[in-house]
Amino acid sequence: MELREKILSSYVAFEDSVNINSDLHDIRAKAFQNFEKLGFPTKKLEAWKYTSLNSVLKEDYSIFPDRDVSVAFADVKKYFIHEIDSYKIVFIDGKYSSFLSTTTHDGKDVCLLSAAFSKDKYKPLIEKYFNKIAKQDNLTSLNTAFATEGAYIHIPKNIEVEKPIQIINFTTGKEHATMLQPRNLIVVEQNAHVQIIERHQNLSNNAVLTNSVTEIYADTHATVDYYKIQNDTNEASLVDNTYIEQQKESTCSVHTFSFGGNITRNNLNFYQKGEHINSILKGITIIEGKQHVDHHTLVNHIEPNCESHQDYKGIYADRSTGVFNGKVIVEKEAQKTNAYQQNNNILISDKATINAKPQLEIFADDVKCSHGCTIGQLDDQALFYMQQRGIPKKEAKALLMYAFANTVLESVKIPEVTKRITKLIANKLGVNIGFEL
Repeated sequence: MELREKILSSYVAFEDSVNINSDLHDIRAKAFQNFEKLGFPTKKLEAWKYTSLNSVLKEDYSIFPDRDVSVAFADVKKYFIHEIDSYKIVFIDGKYSSFLSTTTHDGKDVCLLSAAFSKDKYKPLIEKYFNKIAKQDNLTSLNTAFATEGAYIHIPKNIEVEKPIQIINFTTGKEHATMLQPRNLIVVEQNAHVQIIERHQNLSNNAVLTNSVTEIYADTHATVDYYKIQNDTNEASLVDNTYIEQQKESTCSVHTFSFGGNITRNNLNFYQKGEHINSILKGITIIEGKQHVDHHTLVNHIEPNCESHQDYKGIYADRSTGVFNGKVIVEKEAQKTNAYQQNNNILISDKATINAKPQLEIFADDVKCSHGCTIGQLDDQALFYMQQRGIPKKEAKALLMYAFANTVLESVKIPEVTKRITKLIANKLGVNIGFEL
């Protein structure tokens, strides 16, 4: 049975397991009808022109994996950034793990989305925010139709969360192939500030397909720093759909570090709904083998006097493939917009590929908008210069590539995240580049 047909037939069983009288029933039903109509995206769609899911969809995934599993902390400790004190929200095969999690309700709400669905005190927030900005395309609709588990983070106004929050989704591989659909909702109220680190990690060599959706709301003068660490196994594929709505004078930054996985597709969408907003999108991609990473970004400038900054660096080895499709829309009313978009790539193999498509749609006349894209190889003269000074060729290449990516690392606000990413880069490049980790 094809995966689409399996999902369609599984929905009946899913409805039997949830409360059909809940407020979410109609939302799920409409989303399911939309997926039933659209199916999985194909390369016939312009947005998926360079990314095919055909090989991933051939697996016989378990739609409802056995969730009666446990994981020892010693087996997963290395995936946490344990150098910092943090709150932790951990899921194992899609189910919340109270054993591995550390949360609090002291001054903020950090809890399960499933718990928020069922408690009356959260009902107004869920009704106001859940599924309001998520674009109802193929895979977001699929996630919405089966939404049950995920992280719900609510930061009340004037609260600065003193510790970062780590959201980690582990897959045990107990099933031959597993499909997961985590759903996160993050609401940051006026003058509040939060830092979040997200990771998906396969613990086996079995196939995993994760279709994740995260909605983030940043109220007036709120600050959100979001870090995505993507360094999974070659059997794991990820479609990450993130939607961010910002109100006036808010600042949201998303850093995406893509170092591993089979197929990774990042759909990152910003909607600016106020003046003096700053949106920051940055990423580093370093992949090899036949790995594939696709960054699809959208910044919609709706109001005047706002800024957006995009800076994505890519390093591609072997037969790996990269895609960058960055779109900036400046509406007619969005005068005085300052939008910057840059995508730089290095191909260290003749068989590596990058498809870049920067896009600007500008309907205002008083704006500063720029975009640029470069694709090249390492500078032979710089390599020769370093070798002449006693640096071996392998280390010289690594230092040049690290310097190339470092402009993105400089804007990371958590030093421990910078150290972790530096270590991952060194591991990817296969050298000790001499930085304290």
